[in-house]
Amino acid sequence: MRVHLEERVAVAAPPEAVFAAVADFQAQSEWVVLTRVTADGGPPRVGERLVAETKVGGVGFSDPMEVTSFQPPHRIDVRHLGRVVRGTGTFLVEPAPGGAWFVWVEDVDLPLGRVGRLGFVVVGPAFRLLLRRSLRRFARRVESHPHLRKHPG
Repeated sequence: MRVHLEERVAVAAPPEAVFAAVADFQAQSEWVVLTRVTADGGPPRVGERLVAETKVGGVGFSDPMEVTSFQPPHRIDVRHLGRVVRGTGTFLVEPAPGGAWFVWVEDVDLPLGRVGRLGFVVVGPAFRLLLRRSLRRFARRVESHPHLRKHPG
C-alpha cells in the first residue's frame, strides 16, 4: 500500500534562498527532527546519494536515497532505496507573497502488508507531527540566519 504525505510551511525568504537551504543536504541534520543526514559531498545533483539516519531512544533505521531530479530553484526529487522506506520524496519551493512556500511530499510504500498498514495508523500521526515540526524548524533557521536569506549568486 502506498501512502501520500504532504506538508508545507511559509518561509519569509526569497524562493532561491529557500531552495539553496533545502538543497544543502548535510544541513538537514540541523532541522529534520531526530535525523542525521549524510551526502556524497560536492554540489547537489542528480545521482547524488544521501542517507538519513533516524533514531529514537537508540532505536532507528537508515533511509538511503538517490536524487532523481534536481531543478533549481523549484524542485528536488529523491527515490528511497532502503528496506524500511521505499518510494519517492519531493521538495518543492513555490513563490509566495513575502517569501516562499516549502512543500515536502512523500509517497512511500508501507512494508509488511496488513501489519504495515495497521502500524501506520499508529505511527502516521506522530510522523506527520514530526514532519510539521521539522518544517517549522527549517523556516525559523532560514529566517533567523541573514546569510541564508540572501539571494544566492
